[in-house]
Amino acid sequence: MDLEAANALAAAIVLMGKAIGAGLAMIGALGGGIGIGLAVGGAVQAMGRNPDYTPTIQTNMILGVAFAEAIGIYALLTALIIAFVI
Repeated sequence: MDLEAANALAAAIVLMGKAIGAGLAMIGALGGGIGIGLAVGGAVQAMGRNPDYTPTIQTNMILGVAFAEAIGIYALLTALIIAFVI
């Protein structure tokens, strides 16, 4: 195998590794989506059972959703860094 073909093969392997790494990094976004769904579902049930505490429950739910969404954003940022910077 000549040097040019070896360099092309190495570049293809690096590109494949980047694609696999970025895809694996986006698995973290799945956790954020599941967390948001569970949090909102639980909050809606709690508000339905005890409407007097709706403002308190809603405030805590929004805070929890923000934290869960941050995990998804971190996963996206990590995938973009793997795909375009490394």
